[in-house]
Amino acid sequence: MAYVVADPCVKCKYTDCVAVCPVDCFYEGKNSLAIHPDECIDCGACVPACPVNAIFALDETPRKWTPFIRKNAEYYGPH
Repeated sequence: MAYVVADPCVKCKYTDCVAVCPVDCFYEGKNSLAIHPDECIDCGACVPACPVNAIFALDETPRKWTPFIRKNAEYYGPH
């Protein structure tokens, strides 16, 4: 998984990041968006487009939001 959607996205549902994604790897979950790890091409276009700063490269996810790495992965099942 190259990028992860973290806590600031919960209940915000902005789609600015979705609009700039060249491969449409974002999907809407119950309370936020999620990035499909097998579809993401690691381009990073979504990061600056996110108005709530909720998208992070996997290895740059702030410690307080690392549980969202698992949550994003679980949204799509085992890989």
